[in-house]
Amino acid sequence: MAENCNSNCKDCSENCDHRVKMLETNSLNKIKHIIGIVSGKGGVGKSFVTSLLASTLNKKGYKVGILDGDITGPSIPKAFNVHGSLEGDGHSLIFPYVTPTGIKMVSSNLLLPHEDDPIIWRGTLISSLLSQFYVDVLWEELDYLLIDMPPGTGDVTLTAFQSIPLEGIIIVSTPQDLVSLIVKKQINMAKMMNVNVIGLVENMAYVECPSCHTKFNPFGVDNVETLVKEENIKLLAKLPLNGENATAVDKGKIEFIESKEIEGAIEALEALNNK
Repeated sequence: MAENCNSNCKDCSENCDHRVKMLETNSLNKIKHIIGIVSGKGGVGKSFVTSLLASTLNKKGYKVGILDGDITGPSIPKAFNVHGSLEGDGHSLIFPYVTPTGIKMVSSNLLLPHEDDPIIWRGTLISSLLSQFYVDVLWEELDYLLIDMPPGTGDVTLTAFQSIPLEGIIIVSTPQDLVSLIVKKQINMAKMMNVNVIGLVENMAYVECPSCHTKFNPFGVDNVETLVKEENIKLLAKLPLNGENATAVDKGKIEFIESKEIEGAIEALEALNNK
């Protein structure tokens, strides 16, 4: 590594071996936009947001794929009620699972003999599988490939930021102050790696009374407006804490959820088509 390298890729010289060559997906793939969905910690609903974005984009007529990058804690298949095993061409290509509505996906859970088998791998193997899911999967033509990252700033996120040509990331958070602090770490990592932050989705932001439609803040008044102003990023959506949505995900019916609240994030992704 170059002398005094601070791991800030946008400042590195071309001779610094901290810079990682961008991966090229196989020649059969034509992917317009690659978006990472990230969070600073687990339990904030990152996979829910990824699935909801994919489902909503699909309903609008876009060709969508989901790369489940949370290798040791995959949850995307459950949200879509997907079971079974991925297949390939017998050589190097992996065929993604395609849902009845046309969403393509790959997940480590679709490689296991049993869905509840754990993946007990070290970081290098996990990162290698993430890369393989990007390079060797037959995604074909996609308008959007959404990568559901594992929480935090570890090996897999670093691999994606350095070696997959992300057009940007969407950060998912919840209202608590501690989570806001963790979000800042995620934002700072993106800045250091010269990765564009498309914006923030605040999940479980409020509860709406079904009778009077009054909104309550179960986690107290949040500071998300202050956070996005300080960090100069966009607040794309504030999603409610909704028991019906949680039930739908548990039953694998994410595609049946209609969410007007997610539209701000969808508009931000659609705007990428005009750049």
